This record gives sequence, C-alpha cells and structure tokens, in this order.
Amino acid sequence: MKAIAVVKYLFTLVGFAMLAGAFFAYNSTSSFLKEAAVADGMVVELLASRSDNSITYRPVVQFMSEQGQLIEFVSATGSNPASYSQGEQVEVLYLPTRPSDAKINGFFSLWGVAIILAAIGAVFFIIGVGIIAFLSLKGRQDEMLKSSGMAIKTQYQGVEQNTALSVNGRHPFRVLTQWQNPATSDIHIFKSNNLWFDPSAYIKQDTIRVFIAQDNPAKYYVDLSFLPKLK
Repeated sequence: MKAIAVVKYLFTLVGFAMLAGAFFAYNSTSSFLKEAAVADGMVVELLASRSDNSITYRPVVQFMSEQGQLIEFVSATGSNPASYSQGEQVEVLYLPTRPSDAKINGFFSLWGVAIILAAIGAVFFIIGVGIIAFLSLKGRQDEMLKSSGMAIKTQYQGVEQNTALSVNGRHPFRVLTQWQNPATSDIHIFKSNNLWFDPSAYIKQDTIRVFIAQDNPAKYYVDLSFLPKLK
C-alpha cells in the first residue's frame, strides 16, 4: 500500500512538473519569436548523439548575423532519420543581442521541447490523478455500503492472487466468497479489496459477511475486518 501511495503522488508530481516545464518552454519560445531576427543559414554538419543504443542527429548550422559575425550553433533537437542534410539551406531565428542563442525556423525545432514535455507530463499527471480519484471513490463507496448496505452471509471459497496488478513484482491477494440470491436463485461471486499479504492462514470461518447495495448486488464490500492488519 505504501508503494501505491508513493506511485500515485510521484506520478502526479512528476506530471505536474513536466506540464509546468512545457508551459515555461512555450512562453520562452513565444517571447523569443517576438524579438528574433531572421537570417539565412546552412547545415554544415550532422552531430550524432548516442543514448540507449539509439542515435539521433542534430544539425550544426552556420549563419551571418546583422553585425557581420559568422555564428555557428548546434540545434537543441535531433531526430533519426536526420531532419536535415549537410549543405541544406535553412532559415535561422536569433536574438540580435545574443546571436549564439539561435534556432532553426522549423516547427519541431521551436516547439518540440514544449510538445514532448506536455505529452509525457499529461500521461503521468492523468495516471497519478486517476489513481487518486479511483481510490478516493472506492473508499467512499465502501464506507457507504458499510453504513447503508444490506449485510449478507456468503460462503468462503478461497484466496486468489490478482495478477492484473503488480507492484515491485508482487501481486496482491483477494478473498473470494459466493452467495445465492434467494429472490432470483442467481449465484454471485464476490472478490475482496486487494490485500498485500496472504490471508489464507487467518480465515477459519466458513462464512464471510458482505455488504451489498439494496438494489444492485454488483455493488458490494467484502468485510475482512476480522483479519489482522498489515504493519
């Protein structure tokens, strides 16, 4: 449970930080475009960068500033395959007061950092907030069922591992119970909330109490308050 608590807040914070970084990158580029001068440049070299067994190519560009200085810079963005070729003419944007802070006038060169940060940050943030929202709603539903649901006695069936969920390579356990609705004769299988220890040795009784919604047995809470607490 501690691992899940760490994951949900870590994902949310990392996502928020990356979204904030995307917003800063967007504003920075917008401010840059308002003050930038335009010049013709040429790709003089493709600089290869290796990371995680992959190679990206960043163009090295030369251009002449308004002051007559020959400026050379390496683009902050790269790709594979290369987006530019050696000898290719490109349009360059630069600040007259800091000509070395130049960028190729291309969509990804200008907005690539903001887009990547926003995309990854949104994924992290949505996952983190989604986990928080799900656990909060599940907790409220459980409390509502315990206070206003109908208590029934169900037959203990056993314990299974929830292989759909894994934290640090471990799968949680769930207690399974069964109940036949006397009004409809339908068989219902109930699964408890996840437990991060095997409760098999602590279940001595044949019946387990389950709280169900008055009009919908699909909404239920398996009462495992008799089990010891994991510390």
